[in-house]
Amino acid sequence: MGRFHRHGVESTAAIAGHPLHHMLVVFPIAFLIGAFATDLAFWGTKNPFWAQASYWLLIAGILTALVAALPGFLDFFTIDKVRDLWIAWTHMIGNLIVVVLAIVNVWLRWTDAAEGAQGWGLTLSFLSTALLFFNGWLGGELAYRYGIGAIPDDSPEVEQFHTPEPHRADRSTLG
Repeated sequence: MGRFHRHGVESTAAIAGHPLHHMLVVFPIAFLIGAFATDLAFWGTKNPFWAQASYWLLIAGILTALVAALPGFLDFFTIDKVRDLWIAWTHMIGNLIVVVLAIVNVWLRWTDAAEGAQGWGLTLSFLSTALLFFNGWLGGELAYRYGIGAIPDDSPEVEQFHTPEPHRADRSTLG
């Protein structure tokens, strides 16, 4: 049975209490990991379709990462508790590195997607994917361990879902 923790720091970039950063990060993660998967497909088949797919997935990953970063930056720079955590700094810097790697990866493929998908392109896709897994784990720590983006427990939105502990009969009074 899960334990209920009394903590939470509400996101400053949220809709109806739902943090935007948490909702948006799934898109760049999917696109950038998809680019690595299609790079592997190109490596295995040499079918240029996969190299072209990687190119467009990288562009989609960069654009959606920039969109997802906006509410992340807003939370980072407006919530003091976030800036006090080394995990938050590592998460932010790590994801900025992923975006830079993806931009370089697109640049390598700019004139010829198939040529760029080999060697350094595949290596950058692998490094981006590895960093995404690490940064995603850090983001999970921020959300689940530190409660960043969670509605504070004393909030009326949380209190309405609380139910008291069930009353247990005292065995000594049962006879």
